Amino acid sequence: MTVARSVLLFVLAALTLIGGAWLVWQGVREHRGLLWVAAGVISLGSYGFVATFQPEAHFGRILAAYGGVFVAGSLAWGVIVDRFQPDRWDYFGAALCLAGVAIIMYAPRSV
Repeated sequence: MTVARSVLLFVLAALTLIGGAWLVWQGVREHRGLLWVAAGVISLGSYGFVATFQPEAHFGRILAAYGGVFVAGSLAWGVIVDRFQPDRWDYFGAALCLAGVAIIMYAPRSV
């Protein structure tokens, strides 16, 4: 249950951070206005709260692992929202990052 909860929190964190950045991008770069920017800032801020619910006690480990989730999540966001078509190297790189996440977060450790 702990791993499932952690994975769910990583997915939620990815949605808040990537979605927030996308909203700011849309507000500024695509000239959609300050409401889009404000929604993005709120979403970005909520990421900080989501990360605190991770069962792992070490902030640095969570943030390092989230980096791999961010890479894969950003590509997925691009495919779903922006109709971006990754190539095989994008997929390979994302898979490597997610393997790193699994090692960082879920490898057995002696306490």
